[in-house]
Amino acid sequence: MIVCYGWRPFLLFVTLVFFLTHFLSVMELQQDSHVKDSNQKKYKKFDHLVLGPTAGEGLPNRLQCKGTKALNKIQISSNISNRGDSVTFVTVFTVYNNSNVDSKSTIVGKVSYSKVDRSMAVLNTFINFIQLAMPESNMVILTDPASRIPLKRNKVTVYSVEGEYSRDKLMLQRIRSYIAFLEKKLEDHTRNPNQKINNYIFTDADMAVVADVAEIFNKYENFHLAVTFRNNKQQPLNSGFIAVRGTPDGIQRAKVFLEEVLNVYVTKYMKASRMLGDQLALYSVIKSHTFFNEKTFGKAEAFLEEINGASVLFLPCLIYNWTPPEGAGQFHGIPLNVKVVHFKGSRKRLMLESWNFLNSSSSSSSHGLSDMLCLVLSSGRTKYDF
Repeated sequence: MIVCYGWRPFLLFVTLVFFLTHFLSVMELQQDSHVKDSNQKKYKKFDHLVLGPTAGEGLPNRLQCKGTKALNKIQISSNISNRGDSVTFVTVFTVYNNSNVDSKSTIVGKVSYSKVDRSMAVLNTFINFIQLAMPESNMVILTDPASRIPLKRNKVTVYSVEGEYSRDKLMLQRIRSYIAFLEKKLEDHTRNPNQKINNYIFTDADMAVVADVAEIFNKYENFHLAVTFRNNKQQPLNSGFIAVRGTPDGIQRAKVFLEEVLNVYVTKYMKASRMLGDQLALYSVIKSHTFFNEKTFGKAEAFLEEINGASVLFLPCLIYNWTPPEGAGQFHGIPLNVKVVHFKGSRKRLMLESWNFLNSSSSSSSHGLSDMLCLVLSSGRTKYDF
């Protein structure tokens, strides 16, 4: 009798502990649910521009804004017409079969785009910015022979390169297409050794050239190819901007360099073939051939290195490959000497909106471009629906 009575408080205690444990678990689950809901709201994609505070306020040599009005101006360098060598921009672009893409439309301004249409809109906007900033330059679109690109623009050539252009292999194919293009240019020089020198800038199609970048070929006379860097330990290099000097020697050394990057890509980084593999391979090649201190990437200053027989110029992303809001110094605003803005990922809506804003302004000079960059600066941290 005494034994049975002694178990009752123990059973009551066990029941209470079980109830409290269950209650706390439910509360924790609800809190986790609230956190997830909050994160989902935080990363919600918007179908319109969302303006926020602009970074760089009060900092020297940074664009100062009041809303979308620039209080100072970006620096626009002289036109390339005074130079002997011409510049051609080269990008890789393809369109995919309509049956393989979703039918959801996207509205930008007053225009509704299908997924294919909005890709073409980005390509046309890419061309628009180049023709505004560097009207004497040419453009080459490298594409799949099976791709039918509905594009007819002055000073733009579509050039087919055989290869694998699926989404999973597009970054890998991009390097192969660059190499094939450089091989073709070497053949042209062999057939016509006295032809005029033409320098090349290989870029992603989601970039906006807002100032003359041809200056690098005169300012830095001894490089064969140039790449852009940022203060990022995991991914210090970005492959979205690669410049190649158009001499036979420059083209040959750039081709050999990219062939080495391709080999490292295929042997070490195929698991990252959809994204980042090219940048990881590029950094791997550079690390294996140089003794430079990685702290060099912490300063936004150009520098030169000899890599496997090629003279490689390293240009700061802060100026030649500026992306809101990623990378070194980019949380600190836009430098006044910025030349290229990279609208990566969902920022492509912002690229189209920025061109529309610039096109509707009263001036497309430095004032109009500066106001447009204030729009980019105040909108760049938002996730959009592209």
